[in-house]
This record gives sequence, C-alpha cells and structure tokens, in this order.
Amino acid sequence: MQAIEWGDFWIILAVCAVTILACRTLPLMLLKGRELPEKVSQVLGYIPPATFAALVANDLLTPGMFSAGIWPAAAPLVAALIVVVVAKFTKSLLWCAIAGVAAYALLTLVLV
Repeated sequence: MQAIEWGDFWIILAVCAVTILACRTLPLMLLKGRELPEKVSQVLGYIPPATFAALVANDLLTPGMFSAGIWPAAAPLVAALIVVVVAKFTKSLLWCAIAGVAAYALLTLVLV
C-alpha cells in the first residue's frame, strides 16, 4: 500500500472542509431566525431516532451473526429487548444503560 502524498492530503482536507461548510454550517446560517413550516419541523424530528436506530441495528444484526449458533447470536438481541422494556417503564437513559450492560454480561456468561 502506497502512502498518501502531502499534495493529495491537502486536496482531500480542503474538499472535506468545503463539504462540512456546505452541509452543516451553511444551512444553519441561512435558516437562522426563520420559522420552518410545521410539516418540515415534524419530519426533521424523526432524524435523530432514525439515525440511532440505524446505528443500533447495524451493531445488532451482522451477516455472520448465526455462524457460532443461535444462542450466541441471540444474546445481543435479548439484551436489546430488555433495554426496550426498561426504557418503556423507566424512560431513563441511566437505567437503560445499566440494564443493557448487565443483561448482556449475564447472557454472555451464561451462554459461554
């Protein structure tokens, strides 16, 4: 594998900076002080939960997850289900984190 040259590095850095400016900073500057339509605000509210769900699903569901057997693959899924139940009843991020870590630790100890 060949190392990247400094000229290429600065080009990549500049393109990344322009992209960040265009995608993150520019909309904030253009929309500052403006009221968005109710539908747009409602739809934008779905972005954080959808992003988080995609990240969690990516960690829970992997292509080779059942190659070691059904029970080792079920441990993260059962722990996630426990977190959902705890979240439903407590609505506390702290208790969700504690329940998830404890459930996963117990399940991996039992299943190993």
